[in-house]
Amino acid sequence: MDITTDLIKELRDMTGVSVMQCKKALQEADGDVRKAEVLLKKHSAASALKKAERDLAAGTIGSYTHDGAIGALVLLSSETDFVAKNPEFETLAREIAMHIAAMNPLYTTTDEIPEEAKQAATAVFEKEIADKPSAMREKILEGKLSAYFRDQVLLEQPFVKDESKTVRDLLNAAVQKFGERVEVSKFARLSAR
Repeated sequence: MDITTDLIKELRDMTGVSVMQCKKALQEADGDVRKAEVLLKKHSAASALKKAERDLAAGTIGSYTHDGAIGALVLLSSETDFVAKNPEFETLAREIAMHIAAMNPLYTTTDEIPEEAKQAATAVFEKEIADKPSAMREKILEGKLSAYFRDQVLLEQPFVKDESKTVRDLLNAAVQKFGERVEVSKFARLSAR
C-alpha cells in the first residue's frame, strides 16, 4: 500500500510521534493506521525500557488547582533542560498534576506500596475467596490485589482525560516523542475538603 502524507499526518496527530517513526510504523502495518498506532505504543514501551537507566538531570514542576479547594504538584523529570523546557513537556506535567488532583493516587509505582498495606489487603481478600476452589484461589487473590492497588498507584491508573491510556502509557509516549527518559519523580496532592 502507498503511504501518503495524509496517512502519516493522521497518525502523527493521533500519537504526537515524529514523522519518521509514523512513516516506519505505517510501512510495517501496510498502511493500516490502527495497526500502526498499536505498533507505536509497543515501540514506546520498549524505548522507555531501554532508557530506564539514564540519569534524570532536569525536569519541570506541573501544578493544578481545582476551585481553590484541591491542588496537586508533580515533578516530571527528564534527562536534559532542552526537553524540560519544551512547552509540550510542561503541558504533560500539568495534565499529570490535574490527574493527581482528580484521582488522588497514594503511590507512584507498585514498588512503593508498604508491605503492611499488602498484608492487610491480602487478609481481607483471602476471606472473600475462602469458598473458591483451592486451585483458583491464588490467581483470584492476585487479580483482586492487582485491581485494588491499581486504583492507588499513579502509573497504573487510567488517565482521567482518556481512560484507554494509563499514566504509564503517557510517560512511555513522552519517552518516544522526546527521545529521553521521562519519569514522575515526586507528587503531592492537597485538599481543603
